[in-house]
Amino acid sequence: MGLQGMSAGIEIKAAIKPGFEKILTPEALALVAKLHRLFEPRRQELLALRVERSKRLDAGERPDFLAETKHIREGDWKVAPVPRDLQCRRVEITGPVERKMIINALNSGADAYMTDFEDSNSPNWDNQITGQLNLIEAIRRTISLQQGEKTYKLNDKVATLVVRPRGWHLDEKHVFVDGKRVSGGIFDFALFMFHNARELLARGSGPYFYLPKMESHLEARLWNDIFVLTQKELGIPQGTVKATVLIETILAAFEMEEILHELRDHSAGLNAGRWDYIFSCIKKFKVDRDFCLADRAKVTMTAPFMRAYALLLLKTCHKRGAPAIGGMSALIPIKNDPAKNEAALAGVRSDKQRDATDGYDGGWVAHPGLVPIAMEEFVKVLGDRPNQFDKQRPDVGVAAADLLNFQPETPITEAGLRMNINVGIHYLGAWLDGNGCVPIHDLMEDAATAEISRSQVWQWIRSPKGKLDDGRKVTAEMVKALIPEELAKVKTVAGTSTAYDRAAAIFERLSTQESFAEFLTLPLYEEIE
Repeated sequence: MGLQGMSAGIEIKAAIKPGFEKILTPEALALVAKLHRLFEPRRQELLALRVERSKRLDAGERPDFLAETKHIREGDWKVAPVPRDLQCRRVEITGPVERKMIINALNSGADAYMTDFEDSNSPNWDNQITGQLNLIEAIRRTISLQQGEKTYKLNDKVATLVVRPRGWHLDEKHVFVDGKRVSGGIFDFALFMFHNARELLARGSGPYFYLPKMESHLEARLWNDIFVLTQKELGIPQGTVKATVLIETILAAFEMEEILHELRDHSAGLNAGRWDYIFSCIKKFKVDRDFCLADRAKVTMTAPFMRAYALLLLKTCHKRGAPAIGGMSALIPIKNDPAKNEAALAGVRSDKQRDATDGYDGGWVAHPGLVPIAMEEFVKVLGDRPNQFDKQRPDVGVAAADLLNFQPETPITEAGLRMNINVGIHYLGAWLDGNGCVPIHDLMEDAATAEISRSQVWQWIRSPKGKLDDGRKVTAEMVKALIPEELAKVKTVAGTSTAYDRAAAIFERLSTQESFAEFLTLPLYEEIE
C-alpha cells in the first residue's frame, strides 16, 4: 500500500508488489496527476453528454451528420504523414498485455500488434501494472518467459507495437488524485508514455495508440489535447504520438471525418471495430420498438448497416490520407476437427479478401495461426505496396439512412438465445477470474462479444419483435429457465470455479432487470481486486 506519500494528492489503494515501484515512480505518478487535474472535468462533462444523448435517442431522436461541422467534411485537408513503421499494416494481431501473448504476438509475422489494456484484458490491478512492466521489457527487447522446457523470447524482426488504453467510461479505482479516482485511459496512457516514449523514438519508432469507445469528435479532441500536453511535458516533438481510432459506436460513425480532423496531427487512421459497433447499435436503439437484430451469428459484415459503415470508414480515411484498418476475425484455428478448422479458415480468408478488395489497408486477427492466411489475402491485392491509400472510392455514397438500416431482423432462434447466455456466462466468469480474452466455441471472445450477448437478450425480452423462429416470445422467465442449463454446460468446459456461479447471477440481473446497464464492465470492475 506504500506509495501514498510519494506525491502530494496522489493515493494508491492497492498492494505494491515487488517490481511495481519501477512503474509507479513519483515522476510517472506526477504526470498522471497533472493530466487528471487538467482533463478530468472535461472527461466527466463528455460522459454526461453521452447520458443526455442516450435519453434523446430513447425518446426517438435519430443520429445524423452534424450540420455545424459540414465545413470540415467539405474542407480540403489531410492528416499529417504517417510514420514509416505504420505505413504497412496489412495484418494486425491483438491480445492482452500478458507476457506470453506479447512475445508470441510480436513474433507472429503480423505487421503490427495491438497490445490491449481494454476489451481483451480483465483490468485487475495486477494485470494493469504487470502489463506495463511487460511492455517496458518488450520495447527494450529483454522480455522472455520460461515455461517448462520451453523458452519464449523475441525474434530479430517483430511487429510494430500499438497500445490500447482503456476507454473514457472506465476509472482506475486503485489510484486517487485529490480524493477522486483517475481515468483508466489517462492512467494507462501516462504510464506508458512516461516510461517508453523516448525509448521508442531512440529505436526509430514512436508511441502509437488505439483509442476505443469514442462517441464524438469532442472526445477525440480531449485525447488530442492530452497528447499535446504530454509531449510538451516529456520534451518530445509535437506529432510524435500517433493514434488510430476504433470506430466502434454508431454515433462515432456519423463523425468520422471530424474525429480524423481533431487528431489530424496525431492520426494513424480509423479501424472498423465491428463487435463493439453491433453492441453500440443495440444499446443506442434498445427501446425502439422497430429495432431488433437477428441471432448474433447472422449479423455479419455483409448486413446492410455494417456494409454501409465499413465502406464509409474506408472512403473517409483514404480521402484524408489516413490508414483504414478492417475489423477482427474472431475465428481461431480448431485443432481436433479438420473439417471445422477448414471452415473457420475459409471464413477468415473471405473476410480479409472482402476488406482488401474494398480498399482496406489491413485487418485484425486474434490468433498467430491466422496471420499467414490474412497476410496472403492482402498481399494478393496489394502486391509489394505497403497500403492502398490511393484507392479513393468515389463510387461510395452513404446516407444516414444507410447507417441506420438495421438488418437482418430474423431469425432469432433458441440456439442463438442459448449461445448468448452461454458466451455471456463463460466470458464473465473468466473475466472475474482475471482473464479478459477467452476462446469459447471456436471464437476468441472479449468484452465486446459479451456485451452483444447480454444486450441482445435484454432487448429481445422487451421488443415486440423479440420472438423465436418457432413463434415463442423471448421473456425474462424463459431466460431465467435457460441460465442454469447453460451454466452447467459452461462448467463442463471451463471448470467449476465459483466465478461462473457469480457470472450467471450477474448475467441474469443485467439481461432481465428493468434498467439497462451502460457497460457490463462497470459493475463487474467493482467486484475484482
